[in-house]
Amino acid sequence: MSLEKLAEKIDSAAKSEAEVVINNAKEQAKDIIDSAKNEAKEMENDVMDKMKKEVSQLAVEIVASAKQANQKRMLIAKRNELDSTWKSIRELVGSGKLNGRKVLLESIVKEADSAENKGMIMKPVNIDRSVLSKAGSSFKIGDDIEGLGGFILESPDGSISLDFRFDSRLDSCWDENIKNVSKILFD
Repeated sequence: MSLEKLAEKIDSAAKSEAEVVINNAKEQAKDIIDSAKNEAKEMENDVMDKMKKEVSQLAVEIVASAKQANQKRMLIAKRNELDSTWKSIRELVGSGKLNGRKVLLESIVKEADSAENKGMIMKPVNIDRSVLSKAGSSFKIGDDIEGLGGFILESPDGSISLDFRFDSRLDSCWDENIKNVSKILFD
């Protein structure tokens, strides 16, 4: 075998071996790339799943928050309406325009004018002084008091005080009937 043939054989063997190494390297590179792509795809899917869950949770929280805010606004609006109604009622009762005011005052005086209340001093709300002065009761009329209407009976020594003002009766009536008022206003 000549040197040239030996060199060709060595060259040919080296090329074959290099081709095998290159092919192996290409296969390894392809496997590495495929593995990296698969891993990236899995990571992308995991991130997408996590984002979808977070978006879904956020949507639930936003809807719940919006519902709660609406409920709060509704309760505030109802409270404002009840307060406005209460204010209107108090203004009507405290004004001289209340229909049947004289009759109401006379019936309260009759209720108060009993044997156990004899000798007490009637302290009227100013707006009702003239009607109460003419109501024909046995009470001595005292100083004016604050209120929407009616009067207070007080013992001469000030130790006993009975409230016959519209304020206390209206407060009691309002407390007893606020559910009915709410039902009428909001149902």
